[in-house]
Amino acid sequence: MNNPATSARAANAPADTRRRLILVDDDDSARRSLQLLLSAHGFDVRSFASAAPILADPQAIDAPFLVVDQRLPDSDGVSLIATLRQRGWHGRAVMITGFPSRELAEAADRQGCSHVLEKPLRGAELLIALGERLPDHP
Repeated sequence: MNNPATSARAANAPADTRRRLILVDDDDSARRSLQLLLSAHGFDVRSFASAAPILADPQAIDAPFLVVDQRLPDSDGVSLIATLRQRGWHGRAVMITGFPSRELAEAADRQGCSHVLEKPLRGAELLIALGERLPDHP
């Protein structure tokens, strides 16, 4: 359950005090919904529909969180995580997918991905994967 007072404070917090997160999903409505959810929980979200803009952005390596869809128009989530790791990124990665498999889970794990979550996502599941402590969850 979302606390309106907490959400309002998080949404109005200065960007430099919020947690930066890169969100990559080519589905516009899913990306927008996730952006709203994550922003309401204090994340400073930069969202993208593909991998190329992130790889071209030298500041992407500074974001401590990444939420990425496995299937992207110009790449895939595992490859994007691998490339960021090769560039020295050490953040927490969460993979989202509509096509889960053991092979995908193993490949994501090899790249240091903390979770692979199946679409459609439950908001609490994603927040917990990002390290959030929710009132009804230990």
